[in-house]
Amino acid sequence: MNATARIIEVRQNVLKQNDLIARALRARFQQAGVFVVSVVSSPGTGKTKLLEKTLSLLSPRYRVAALVGDLATENDAQRLARAGAPVKQITTGTLCHLEAAMVESALGEWSLADLDFLFIENVGNLVCPSSYDLGENVRLVLMSVTEGEDKPLKYPTIFNSADVAVITKMDLAAAAEFDSAAAHRSIAAVRPDMTILGVSAKTGQGMAEYLGYLESRRESFRAATA
Repeated sequence: MNATARIIEVRQNVLKQNDLIARALRARFQQAGVFVVSVVSSPGTGKTKLLEKTLSLLSPRYRVAALVGDLATENDAQRLARAGAPVKQITTGTLCHLEAAMVESALGEWSLADLDFLFIENVGNLVCPSSYDLGENVRLVLMSVTEGEDKPLKYPTIFNSADVAVITKMDLAAAAEFDSAAAHRSIAAVRPDMTILGVSAKTGQGMAEYLGYLESRRESFRAATA
């Protein structure tokens, strides 16, 4: 067996093991009645800012918690903790993505039955996370108005593996000369009929629609598992 074949075999085995753990996690989440949302993006899209705002706005009505993945430091977890929700950091070291086993380990002694929403913030990367199921119900892929309208065309796999595209930093759209119609066309070219939401965690623009979407999906999940 040559080196390329060995690499492919190892990768397939890793993904197979990940899928097995993710399937077990999904069953565990379903049994506990907790709705799980994973968030992926490149660095600098405002992912942590949006999640901090999300936790703050949902916490008066729901029991929320978050797992945060990063290569190093606990800075993001410390930021999210300001929302008053339980937060744990997953430090991946050299790995550019979270894996289901990391999520399983980080949950530790948390009582999932005490949660309504669990958010998983992945490592800032639009390549590696696309292949790894984390047992989530919904995957959000974020792109900011400062990154360019062709982001989906450059990273089609992550947009194909996600359920919703969230365009962030809409308060900067005019300054960045962001072409919303072009961005929508790029997303549609990769993933026709994909749900697209535009938000600004700074000004609150689009947040009501964004939160309404999450709540609606959670209600559908609860109805299906009742």
